[in-house]
Amino acid sequence: MVGCSPPENHIKCSSTNTNCTITNSYGTFPDRSICQAANAAYPTTEEELISIVAAATKAKRKVKVATRYSHSIPKLVCPDGQNGLLISTDYLNRTLEIDVQSMTMSVESGVTLRQLINDAAKAGLALPYSPYWWGLTIGGLLSTGAHGSTLWGKGSAIHDYVVALTIISPGGPEDGYAKVRSLDESNSTELDAAKVSLGVLGVISKVTLQLQPLFKRSISYEVKKDTDLGDQVASFGRQHEFADITWYPSQGKAVYRIDDRISSNTSGNGLYDYIPFRSTPSLGLAVVRATEDAQESLKDPDGKCASAKLITSTLKNLAYGLTNNGIVFTGYPIIGYHNRLQASGTCLDSLEDAMITACPWDSRIKGEYFFQATFSISLSVVKSFIQDVQKLVKLDPRALCGLEQYNGILMRYVKASSAYLGKEDDALDFDITFYRNKDPAKPRLYEDILEEIEQLAVFKYGGLPHWGKNRNLVFNGALKKYKNAGAFLRVKEMYDPLGLFSNEWTDQVLGLKGDVNIIKDGCALEGLCICSQDIHCAPSKGYLCRPGKIYQEARVCAHVSTPEQ
Repeated sequence: MVGCSPPENHIKCSSTNTNCTITNSYGTFPDRSICQAANAAYPTTEEELISIVAAATKAKRKVKVATRYSHSIPKLVCPDGQNGLLISTDYLNRTLEIDVQSMTMSVESGVTLRQLINDAAKAGLALPYSPYWWGLTIGGLLSTGAHGSTLWGKGSAIHDYVVALTIISPGGPEDGYAKVRSLDESNSTELDAAKVSLGVLGVISKVTLQLQPLFKRSISYEVKKDTDLGDQVASFGRQHEFADITWYPSQGKAVYRIDDRISSNTSGNGLYDYIPFRSTPSLGLAVVRATEDAQESLKDPDGKCASAKLITSTLKNLAYGLTNNGIVFTGYPIIGYHNRLQASGTCLDSLEDAMITACPWDSRIKGEYFFQATFSISLSVVKSFIQDVQKLVKLDPRALCGLEQYNGILMRYVKASSAYLGKEDDALDFDITFYRNKDPAKPRLYEDILEEIEQLAVFKYGGLPHWGKNRNLVFNGALKKYKNAGAFLRVKEMYDPLGLFSNEWTDQVLGLKGDVNIIKDGCALEGLCICSQDIHCAPSKGYLCRPGKIYQEARVCAHVSTPEQ
């Protein structure tokens, strides 16, 4: 066998950097398309990047920026048509400067979160909050508003720690067809647009972040019943700096992460190597997926619930991958330096073992294949949202066991941001992962419950989307919820009046060209539309478009009857 297990390049070209395709690390976009581009470019310096943007602008070519591992689920990286250009930031991966006195760090946009964390720690500094997966690049995570979990300080979004950035956009002949803008807090209007940009303003080449002195943390997990979860969420986030909650609604449990900054004199050298982010035997992943496929096809919720309890109890017993010394878990609290606890992702270092092991979601193996719905709901109304979800679960307690097979609903805290496409309020972010069928025409078990939860979040409670996750459903009417949307669009018009860095999907999401609903038979099954008639579901399989069970305004694909064979 020939092959390797580290993630493969998601840009594939038939000859040297020409006639290319691109997808994401999961091997598929929400509409199952593979995007095409005429060329891919791999600049190694800012000068090369400028010349590439200039040549594309002069030729009026569509351009999209691709990151090293491409973990965004929506079609952010697709140039329109087949004549576009992909610019990869793979080789723009240098740490440029660390100023210990001012506690700032400047990096190129292709630097990964892991490299940023490690290089900062060597200088005795820390990025205080970050996503938990370290395979993101700084340019990618800024463009999608990625975040960790806190209500403290400036909040958990990395873009709120950006003090300067350089972005290269299309220019006129007087600019040599590429305009280089160095933004800092003196031109905050443009910086607030560029900090979360969906990639439509140009290519970020350099980012300067405000850091803090390196510190230690103490982490413990505590399992409680979820009966008072709605009351607990707001106060818990203010009690602990790095608090988050993992919710198992069908089991009626919540796992509280009690996580605080402590004195660096406290002994301990803990390490976080989150188990679902580790290299995993491909055979084991195939067995898990085959089991899940069988449970879906047999409509076996009890099997799903049994699997979920096994998975969640195993993770709990193994402390989710936390160890006291980098080797073994001996008990809580886990005490260690922040850089060893804030993020992980060792499956990126999978051995070249011909796919014997891999990241669990690697599309080359029979492994995980899922949807994600990720949205944030203002703390002022989040209690009511949680209670509505609990009402749905009471109707059939087995309905959300499928989520628990992916370790439940991760709830992280985010603060209101000055970024135009950042969070509008202090909020709780819900990260929901669930089964996706390889066959787009097949509905999922409890399809209606999950769709009702999404529509509750987005429409009844005004939830904001995570820009790097979600099916189309969560992006419906999203831009209307941002008070500075107009200001963002004005900066976009100034930076890229021809829309060379935009595509059909970003135009739809930004309200410039229709909406993101793709109406076709079975579109609701994939979250490409909200059903308005039965044909949007799977009527031949007994799934018809119906109102929600507790939110009557919702329109969901419900299993109404078994069709005659």
